[in-house]
Amino acid sequence: MVQTSAAQAEPPYLRGLNPPQREAVLTTDGPVLIIAGAGTGKTAALTARLAHLIFTKKAWPSEILSVTFTNKAAREMRERVGRLVGDAVEGMPWLGTFHAIAAKMLRRHAELVGLQSNFTILDTDDQLRLLKQLILAADIDEKRFPTRSLAGLIDQWKNKGLVPADIDAGESERYANGRGGELYEQYQTRLRALNACDFGDLLLHMLVILKTHRDVLAQYQQRFKYIMVDEYQDTNSSQYLWLRLLAQERKNIACVGDDDQSIYSWRGAQVENILKFERDFPGAKVIRLE
Repeated sequence: MVQTSAAQAEPPYLRGLNPPQREAVLTTDGPVLIIAGAGTGKTAALTARLAHLIFTKKAWPSEILSVTFTNKAAREMRERVGRLVGDAVEGMPWLGTFHAIAAKMLRRHAELVGLQSNFTILDTDDQLRLLKQLILAADIDEKRFPTRSLAGLIDQWKNKGLVPADIDAGESERYANGRGGELYEQYQTRLRALNACDFGDLLLHMLVILKTHRDVLAQYQQRFKYIMVDEYQDTNSSQYLWLRLLAQERKNIACVGDDDQSIYSWRGAQVENILKFERDFPGAKVIRLE
């Protein structure tokens, strides 16, 4: 029997959405910036958008990169999408946090940055222990120049996408009278020798690989037909550059951000990434959820 009413024909994931949310779901192709403050139903819109891409067969679940910031948010997204698309959610290996997805990529290409695929990821305590050894070996007074200061500085550099070769004299001056850069280089050398990396390396190494190995970049640009990013205002430079590289070919990227808040500013997040979006993706559609 032919369904005549639009309501009957309408897919379940669109029901209950207001016009801006609906627009965010149905505007699938090209760059889209979704401005969404607290309580505007952005999670409902994002979930429905994922379901729409799968239901309309615009992409297989494995061809969608969906990135968020916390494990909790990633779990919630997976559960909600699962309620809409059923078992198809099991085929979404690229739904997760920046670090989880970068780690998965890096295990496939570890040898390109001098690691093996079974590398270990250091926690903060191990990181501090290793840096302290380097500081003492360099005969630097750890009381005057605490290990935590160096760890924080290296983390900042990694969040900006800077490798040791990028650290100029001005940056290096920020620790132990100009010795920051050399210690950063020693630290990275030690990590490679241990077949290890810290959290900042997961994205930084992948950024280096995507920039220097065009074949790997092309592989992921082809793989990801659609890219979706939650909490875009909280991305740091490294995350932003990574996303921009992956989205450059197809330009099917949808970023959801709140231009009023950036709770991760201490992690190097740059709310101006929202402002740069329209410059980097000309013709981007901007949708405001009310």
